[in-house]
Amino acid sequence: SRAPPTPPRRMKTIIAVLALAATQCAAFSHGASMAQRAVRAHATMEEKAELIDLAKSLNPVVGYWDPLNLGGATFWGATNAETVGFLRHAEIKHGRVAMAAFVGYCVHENGIRWPFPLTSTFDYASVEGLSAPAVWDATPTWAKAQIILFIGIAEFWGEYTGALDQDGAKHYMRGGKPGYYPSFGSQDNAWNLLPLNLFDPLGYTKELSAEQKARKLSIELNNGRLAQIGIFGLLCKAKGLIVPGLPESIKPYAGEVMAPFAAGDVALPFVKEMLELKLF
Repeated sequence: SRAPPTPPRRMKTIIAVLALAATQCAAFSHGASMAQRAVRAHATMEEKAELIDLAKSLNPVVGYWDPLNLGGATFWGATNAETVGFLRHAEIKHGRVAMAAFVGYCVHENGIRWPFPLTSTFDYASVEGLSAPAVWDATPTWAKAQIILFIGIAEFWGEYTGALDQDGAKHYMRGGKPGYYPSFGSQDNAWNLLPLNLFDPLGYTKELSAEQKARKLSIELNNGRLAQIGIFGLLCKAKGLIVPGLPESIKPYAGEVMAPFAAGDVALPFVKEMLELKLF
């Protein structure tokens, strides 16, 4: 037998209760989302204030200059704090590479050389008179491959959670310190890969206070920014552009500055196709 139909009055009561419940749930959900957005906005404002303070401490003359609003950006679905961590880490890393590149460029241009052959078939006589970028083009293919492989391993170790955990550190996009590079291990933990670390191998900064480390990081940031300008100034001069302050003795370079491989590297997979596409 079928159940008796619900009386109209009772039906109206049920509908009213369900409608009220739905309204309350929607209001709660909207209120919660509003609260979450308010918390995120407050956190973003605090993080931006820290960026402004950092910029003023690094260069009081320029201050906080962010024409692209990267300080308020979000990449790949990440939060603003994670995006800022990524950008700050990238700037520090690019600054470090630029400082090494600038010093290396100046060393080569001034004729300072390693006293021994680089390989059994490659020495400085084969690159005599070449500009610094042209030396890379003339480097044997498998030597380039080894260098790029080493860079890839170093990049992996810097991102590896296990390496960060051994130092009690976090990833720079998860609340960690931008610019931090994990150690290669010691007797105090499970990892003990190399006797010296890539960053501060002699332990010079180990005994420094937090304030001293922060000051040295600020110096590194400023030097890295200047080095990025400097290395591109040298490259522009080598390509024949006018760069005030740089001498005409900078050797010219006719190759592709941003190309990792040249015509002598066609033995590697896809290099021939890359050169034919003229991507650089």
